[in-house]
Amino acid sequence: MKMPGNLNMKNMMKQAEKMKKQMEEAQENAGNEIVECSAGGGMVKVTAKAKGEIVSIHIEDEIISSGDKEMIQDLIQAAVNESIDRGKEKIKEKMDGIAASMGIPPGML
Repeated sequence: MKMPGNLNMKNMMKQAEKMKKQMEEAQENAGNEIVECSAGGGMVKVTAKAKGEIVSIHIEDEIISSGDKEMIQDLIQAAVNESIDRGKEKIKEKMDGIAASMGIPPGML
């Protein structure tokens, strides 16, 4: 008469697998959300996916004509780093929201 226990365990495993798949899909969707960041008062703008993929970089002509290569590099680096940070935060917020809806404390995923 161990079958009911085995069936219950199989159901629990199916539910866990379903939850895992939902979480992976949610994380992928969150990672594809777009973040936009700028540096130098908008002289350099970076558009990226939250998962860290850079979609575009826009540099104003004014800063290019300045010829200050180091400043341009610094501004690009700052905008890219900010987009990475914002992307991570956006994914964390989404995952915390999903976890809360499942009764899991924030930060556990």
